[in-house]
Amino acid sequence: MTNHLNNPIFQDAGKARAWLEAHLWTDGPICPVCGTVDNATPLKTRAGWYQCNESGCRKQFTVTVGTLFERSHIPLNKWLLAAFLICASKKGVSAHQVHRMIGVSYKSTWFMMHRLREAMRDNTLPGPLGGEGKVVEADETFVGGKEKNRHRSKRFKKHAGGNWGKETVFSLVERGGQVRSVHTPSVTAATLRPILVAQVDRKSFLVTDDAGQYRHMHRDFRHETVNHGIEEYVRGEAHTNTIEGYFSILKRGIVGTYHHVSQQHLKRYLAEFDFRYNERAKLGVTDSERAEKALKGIVGKRLTYRRTGEGAGR
Repeated sequence: MTNHLNNPIFQDAGKARAWLEAHLWTDGPICPVCGTVDNATPLKTRAGWYQCNESGCRKQFTVTVGTLFERSHIPLNKWLLAAFLICASKKGVSAHQVHRMIGVSYKSTWFMMHRLREAMRDNTLPGPLGGEGKVVEADETFVGGKEKNRHRSKRFKKHAGGNWGKETVFSLVERGGQVRSVHTPSVTAATLRPILVAQVDRKSFLVTDDAGQYRHMHRDFRHETVNHGIEEYVRGEAHTNTIEGYFSILKRGIVGTYHHVSQQHLKRYLAEFDFRYNERAKLGVTDSERAEKALKGIVGKRLTYRRTGEGAGR
């Protein structure tokens, strides 16, 4: 995949299918039913279709079966172009912008973007962040509009603080490494401690601000805090500038690009921003390589369309 938007795989569905086969089937066609590798015959009458040669299977399939692209009527070249655009945009790209660029309806593009965000979600975390001699920063931020911007009928009767009614995002970032973000119901110690213990190596140097929910983290980690209340932002290795930098990208994307993110879909937007940060240019990853890695995440996932009022699917 090249950075040029006139790449043939963005213009021709057949070339896009061949590219996807080469990247998902590195050892030959994989039957999604029985799992047999490189034991299938291409069907001459149906481009892109294969038939498994296993005697107990004999099923027909394409490279999209068992992926987020299964049963999609949108040409594969449109999918690849949308994937490249979302992966190459540091602060995200709106569905309206993509729908104008790729020539697909806004409704379909909106759903495409959520499928691609689902592909970016890592369902099998490689292990805890940090380790011996490494620094992990932890902090929370709040996503949502300002109370004064609500319609008068929807405002809270009593003043409940600037974060009331917003969604809480808790993030962990390893300096020079990866970030992990979680949509949490609250920012109490009872909520955040299990996340820290599960996601951060006990030998790590943990840095947070001096908020009350972090005051007892020294029981599990070597822990330092910085007191922003007295304008203390850096004290030796103790600072939260890395996580604040990540939050600045997240907030600029949500406020400036997406404008509104619902509670239901917030986890997928977090996966999008986490993925781009973890595969950032500073770590030597190009836009094309980032898109290729995202597209490998479509395997084994389904996100089916349903109309308003229907029961939730997978």
